Amino acid sequence: MRTHPGLTAEATGELLELRPSGPWISLNVAELENLTGSVGAEVGHARTVKLDLGAVSEIDTVGAWLLEKLTRRAAADGRPVEMTGVAEHYAGLVEEVRQVNRRAITPAPKQNPAVAKLSDLGRSTFGAAQDVAVFLDMIAALSFALLRALRRPGSLRITSLVYQMYRIGWQAIPIVVLITFLIGAIIAQQGIFHFRRFGAESYVVDMVGILVLRELGVLIVAIMVAGRSGSAYTAEIGSMKMREEIDALSTMGLDPVEVLILPRIVALILTLPILAFIGSMAALYGGGLVAQLYGGMGPAIFIARLHEAVSVTHFEVGMWKAPFMALVIGVVACSEGLRVKGSAESLGQQTTTSVVKSIFLVIVLDGLFAVFFASIGM
Repeated sequence: MRTHPGLTAEATGELLELRPSGPWISLNVAELENLTGSVGAEVGHARTVKLDLGAVSEIDTVGAWLLEKLTRRAAADGRPVEMTGVAEHYAGLVEEVRQVNRRAITPAPKQNPAVAKLSDLGRSTFGAAQDVAVFLDMIAALSFALLRALRRPGSLRITSLVYQMYRIGWQAIPIVVLITFLIGAIIAQQGIFHFRRFGAESYVVDMVGILVLRELGVLIVAIMVAGRSGSAYTAEIGSMKMREEIDALSTMGLDPVEVLILPRIVALILTLPILAFIGSMAALYGGGLVAQLYGGMGPAIFIARLHEAVSVTHFEVGMWKAPFMALVIGVVACSEGLRVKGSAESLGQQTTTSVVKSIFLVIVLDGLFAVFFASIGM
């Protein structure tokens, strides 16, 4: 027959005597919590607390901790607590529970602000060096995989390549066209608004044409691809890493770079120039539409002015940037996916890091290309 625990509280003057009885074990945890909660107010008002465990038939960690919480409530206010009647074979358990969380938390030592800044700088430098090493390691692995695919063209996974091009390219066309159209329209509207003060509305065509074809068209598309497809690459490869699918590929004698990463990066390199071209045309169309509606410039005038202002060189500059930006986005996305640990938090952190690094490197690369093409007269 099951016995139930009990707890009596007897107050004598300033002394409160608590007498638990029966089995104080985890099986009766609901009853134990009710019992200890019912005497909490009395413990809070007593001057001295005495805990007599002589009538306790069984006790485990749960029961010992609930009784310890009662005594600590009194001891926290500086009131003496006395414990008696502990059975010999339970004394070790009760004493062990009494020592839990007794140590005072040691405050962290104050560090010199200059030393702290120097330490942060060192960690950042070491982290940047690690990122560069991971990037170069991925470039090397990708190069070897590409050489093997060129020697044995049958090893290149065409189905995966076409599917990735469909995902990255075809499915991205609507959003790319919409965003670049709006960008071109905004540039034209702002240009007409400011050039009108000087009677030079026609120069908005030069600004839209050169900015879109040379810089903004490919840059905006690359940033969108980094946020859309780069994050997807990191999440996909990171999920495979968490589920140990990449380790399984290695166990089967397959190269994960050749199977998973090479088709994705090749698809990105082939697709981004096409998206950049479509986005540039959409931006020019948006600029021409605003020039007609807001500036009264007909399509024939806009196209003729665009033909005078823009040369093939501007278009070539924009298209030359696209494959390199695609390579950077793909390498960063895939390398960050391979750095995912075994938790969902790590997956989210590496996905965020992938997008931030990709966008940063794309902008840096665009700046380097701008300096390079200006130095060679393009």
